[in-house]
Amino acid sequence: MNIFSGLEKFGLKSTDSVSLFDDEQKDDAKKADGKQAEEKIPAEEEFLLDKTVRCKVCDQVFKTKVVKNGRVKRLEPDKDLRPRFQYIDTLKYDITSCPSCGYTAMNRYFDQLMPAQEKLIREQIASKFQGKNEDQKSFYTYDEAIDRYKLSLMNTVVKKGKDSEKAYTCLKIAWLLRGKAETMPLGTPEEKAAREECQKEEEVFYQQAYEGFVKAVSKEMFPMCGMEQSTVDYLLAYMAYHFGKYDVASKLLASVMASPSASRRMKDMGLELKNEIIAELRK
Repeated sequence: MNIFSGLEKFGLKSTDSVSLFDDEQKDDAKKADGKQAEEKIPAEEEFLLDKTVRCKVCDQVFKTKVVKNGRVKRLEPDKDLRPRFQYIDTLKYDITSCPSCGYTAMNRYFDQLMPAQEKLIREQIASKFQGKNEDQKSFYTYDEAIDRYKLSLMNTVVKKGKDSEKAYTCLKIAWLLRGKAETMPLGTPEEKAAREECQKEEEVFYQQAYEGFVKAVSKEMFPMCGMEQSTVDYLLAYMAYHFGKYDVASKLLASVMASPSASRRMKDMGLELKNEIIAELRK
């Protein structure tokens, strides 16, 4: 059937060869192909800038990589609140490390150093540290970032830092190991074994983080590592669920759901986790 029949009275000759959508579809396909060709995945260094820092321990001035917050696009976080961003893992850049003396801490804690803590770090870290210049690095690999976090953890232990700071550092190391595992190839048995080893290490630090936060909650005040109580309760609830401690997780979730300060989003996540716990118990 010629859908244009009847237009002859207007002097227009209708033919069976006319198609309504072919040209538009071709044009749309060309536009889509052009858009894909134009779309370019930005390099990680495009999201970074150098920040000049003065070390609290040795007074040396150095540069560290930080994220341009206005450039990154936030994605949906993991269920345990691990942050995700498009094109970059910002966790890699939450550490400041002096290349001269080895004093290292998460950015939020770097300038929060008491004189007695400075003395401990000079004696136990700086006196043995073999520095290296990282100014020329354009970005940090996962292995480099994990090493920096481990150095931060050692500094926290030496300076007798809070349990929450040690636990949060362990948690971020676990998150980084998860991120590293997600990028590892699985083509050969050796590659699969390397990824499994990375995941095992993640579990070790995840366990340390859980135990550290449990201890910190019993004796520290909120906010803790910048997190309010409802956030820490939810985080601990998810970690307890991960380790099969469903009774502990349920009690913590009840606290989150009853908290007037917990956001609607946090309560929704708590409800979702509660349903997952119920499903596991029914098994």
